[in-house]
Amino acid sequence: MRPWFVRVLLLVLASLALPLSAAPVPGEDDPHVLVLGRISDDPKAHYAQLKPLLDYVVAHMTEVGITGGRILMARDARQMSSYLRRSRVDWVTETAGTGTELQRRSGAQPLLLTERGGTSAYHTLLFTRADSGITSLADLRGKSVALQGVGSTSAYLMPAAMLIDAGLPLEILLSPQDRPDAASVGYVFARSELNIAAWVDKGMVDAGALSNLDWQDPQRVPAAFRANMRVLAQSPDFPRALEMVRPGLDPRVRARLRQVLLDAAQDPAAAVAMKRFFGTTRFLPLDSAALQGLDRVRDAAARVREQIE
Repeated sequence: MRPWFVRVLLLVLASLALPLSAAPVPGEDDPHVLVLGRISDDPKAHYAQLKPLLDYVVAHMTEVGITGGRILMARDARQMSSYLRRSRVDWVTETAGTGTELQRRSGAQPLLLTERGGTSAYHTLLFTRADSGITSLADLRGKSVALQGVGSTSAYLMPAAMLIDAGLPLEILLSPQDRPDAASVGYVFARSELNIAAWVDKGMVDAGALSNLDWQDPQRVPAAFRANMRVLAQSPDFPRALEMVRPGLDPRVRARLRQVLLDAAQDPAAAVAMKRFFGTTRFLPLDSAALQGLDRVRDAAARVREQIE
């Protein structure tokens, strides 16, 4: 085959391949598709929780041009922020801590407060064994605290800020058996609420942090554990969960999404989808108490970023 013919053939093949390589993902950048996002370490399980409500919402948004829905998962807040900035995701459901982080990174805005299991706000408890001799946060200097993980608002962000506010430097520990220096409080990630309670009960760590809802849940803090423990400190209330929207979302779509979600609790057809959606009982406007709670979370996150992360 002659060289000139090979060159021509390669140019033709390249021109044919270009549209295919540039083809968008189905639904991406389509203004008629509403994209719901979630930060997830278990996409399959979360998809099953998100899809029914997304389908319900889409069916009630045809008047603003929405005819389809899609779910896009992210591995962390950094990736989700990128999706929001690039308009790949329109609507995100998240905790208050992650919601404020998405706002800081991408300009996403809180749309509604999410009530789960009949509760829209909660607070953090720091606790220890009743026989530990620890009676105040100051007594935790040189001791260890079990937290859940960096994604938790109630069992990481808020308790860490409470300890910082008490003038206690924090250092991460390698394991429950590791010990901090005498001037600091060591923290270790237990990953689950039950682990936090068990580690405190068994004396593996000196204290733990949980939300008041987890504290009262016998599946997470068995009654026998709780009977032997003392609450050291409690944070003010903050929102349990938020619905967020990306910056630049069409105002008509934003307004209609907000109204559909607000009305969903009164519609029997939405009941199953709401329950699947992380046990949501209703969506609420962000009142002054919720906004103040978000300010607390935002301030706590800033202190934690500055002094720990």
